[in-house]
Amino acid sequence: MTIARYIHLFAGTFILLSMALGVDASPVFVSHYWLFLTAFVGANLFQFGITDVCPMGWMLKKLGVPESKASCTS
Repeated sequence: MTIARYIHLFAGTFILLSMALGVDASPVFVSHYWLFLTAFVGANLFQFGITDVCPMGWMLKKLGVPESKASCTS
């Protein structure tokens, strides 16, 4: 997997998890404060769209995750 796929995977997971834990209608509701995590992820995605800077991308790059898949050409 590439950095972009990991970022999408983590963002989607955090949004779904925080919505499940922060919305009254959810069977696993804990507190409305979990919605702050949803807002944080959304703000980070918005900031990335404007500045093209992603802290999670930097961390994944340092961990050795490839930026893109190598194309197989014959």
